[in-house]
Amino acid sequence: MAGLGHAGTRSEQDIIAQAASTAVAASGLRMEQIDGIITASLTSPWWVMRMAEYLGIRPRFSDSTMFGGSSFIAALKIAQLAIAAGECDNLLICYGATPRSAPSSTAVNQMRAALDPQPYEHPYQPFNPPTSYALAAARHMHEYGTTREQLAKVAVAARKWAQLNPAAFKRDPLTVDDVMNAKMVSEPLTVRDCCLVTDGAGAFVVTRADRARDLHPAPVHVLGTGHAHWHRQISSMPELTVTPAVDSGRAAFAQAGLGPADIDVVELYDAFTITPILFLEDLGFCAKGEGGAFVSDGRIEPGGSLPMNTNGGGLSFAHPGMYSIFLVIEAVEQLRGAAGARQVPEARTALVHGNGGVFSSEATAILSTASPAEVRS
Repeated sequence: MAGLGHAGTRSEQDIIAQAASTAVAASGLRMEQIDGIITASLTSPWWVMRMAEYLGIRPRFSDSTMFGGSSFIAALKIAQLAIAAGECDNLLICYGATPRSAPSSTAVNQMRAALDPQPYEHPYQPFNPPTSYALAAARHMHEYGTTREQLAKVAVAARKWAQLNPAAFKRDPLTVDDVMNAKMVSEPLTVRDCCLVTDGAGAFVVTRADRARDLHPAPVHVLGTGHAHWHRQISSMPELTVTPAVDSGRAAFAQAGLGPADIDVVELYDAFTITPILFLEDLGFCAKGEGGAFVSDGRIEPGGSLPMNTNGGGLSFAHPGMYSIFLVIEAVEQLRGAAGARQVPEARTALVHGNGGVFSSEATAILSTASPAEVRS
């Protein structure tokens, strides 16, 4: 379940419980059969205990490791390891937040940031996260000739997908000129280069592959996962145009036994228009420096050769603080042929990639309609 642009008076726990109940029912399981849970919160350090209590489950395995926006794809690796070790059989991954209807959550985040200042950045009072991502965008433009129009093309492509998705928060037309002429946030990024602020919740269930087909007529298999983090803040990033996706993607592809040419649809964290450009490069879909040109000719739009962010992404679908859980949900919809008007024909493999911090934590997973054994054969 994914959605809720505005939750009104409903709490974060309430909308997560709705998403979790929907996901568990759709999996063919009952809530009492869930014996593992992974969740995290931007505002509460006790979140996994609160959600287990709220859902009425007593997990044998639980985890609340916080990697920012990449957390719920990094969770797929944790789930793989936990299930393989026999720590649990049926694991629920869930997240939700209400930053649009409850701005107090934003105030909590600001308070926590003030208690953990970054010594090389805090004295300059950056408007983060946009300022940090703007640095990466400016460097990519300087080093490789990437243009403002190419950045804007990412937002326009996302909006075209969103117009096919009735659940998307933003569906009105959007042009390159609209993006470039919007209010400047942090040069070169305007407000249309930045992700939405919405409410939303999502959840999915991970179980053993050997019982998946008995539970659901169209299970989706996790073929490979990878996770890497190199730094916390952008002032310690070794190279502004190279992200840890280089490592996370390499690990995921190696475990899956596949390469970029085998992927039918990609779901990439698009907190800002520069992020998918860097990820396309670092994951091997194009060479370093060619990301701007790669997205500029309709390749990632509906009908393009590499459909990307097919629900509208964080730029047009939703973005409740952390977004990666919705990448997995959309990939599963696509692989099950259940995406309606935005369905990618004959989608069999999907890559999902989450970003946390400022290109700090990168997590990649390869999903498929085929099991690992079927892929190897």
